Amino acid sequence: MSHRSFLTFISIIAAICIGFFVGQNTSLNPNRVSPSTAEEKFDAPLIGIASLTNDTYVEAVQKAGGVPIVLPNGDGSSDKIAEYLELLDGLIMPGGADIPPSEWGEEPHPTTRILEDNRYLFEKALITAWIKKTDKPLLGICLGSQWINVIHGGSLIQDIPSKFGVNHRGVTHQVTLESNSRLSKIFGETELVVNSRHHQAVGRLGEGLRLVAKSPNGIIEATETIDPDRFLIGVQWHPEEMAPKDPLQAKLLKAFVQASNK
Repeated sequence: MSHRSFLTFISIIAAICIGFFVGQNTSLNPNRVSPSTAEEKFDAPLIGIASLTNDTYVEAVQKAGGVPIVLPNGDGSSDKIAEYLELLDGLIMPGGADIPPSEWGEEPHPTTRILEDNRYLFEKALITAWIKKTDKPLLGICLGSQWINVIHGGSLIQDIPSKFGVNHRGVTHQVTLESNSRLSKIFGETELVVNSRHHQAVGRLGEGLRLVAKSPNGIIEATETIDPDRFLIGVQWHPEEMAPKDPLQAKLLKAFVQASNK
């Protein structure tokens, strides 16, 4: 067994165990990868998931054809990041709490709930290195999408209700996509209905990014790189939660995993 295959096998076992402990019964779920089938997955792309918050990310990557590898933020150290850049084929930055607004020169809004230090330090170092030192695919989801904008030098709107007078938490709403965007080509659509669990959003757009989706209220819902040769997309909704019942959102995850398999 090669070094990559061995690491992949260990990561599959770790992902299964983590999924169990966050509240799912993995032994009864036929869609999860088991040790007996792990060797069949060695040729699939290795997808890193930063700071796992629930096992829907693991399931989504598996169903899209990738091998999920959960990256522990531990003590916030960046010691292993160089190894992750070499080993992984794609990276998902998942949802979570809020990026410290000091990153773009603001004081926290009263509603801002800042990431705990270890996760903040690890994720900032990881995504910065991933963007600047590789050309590998990156998918940012909710907080992950906001990380993409901030690392590109952009800012965030700290509280959507205060700025726009609407709520984007615990609701569904329409988004309109730019017709010439990579995202709209993946979906084959320019209008979608998505879930929404965020109170922050992209403010000033980061350098090297383009706006590719908005809500009816004018809130930025998705961005992507202006580099036509790279898969780098951030979405404010949660495709990993929608994908089991929404074929369109499954397309996004599948396209990401396929782009990572090159």
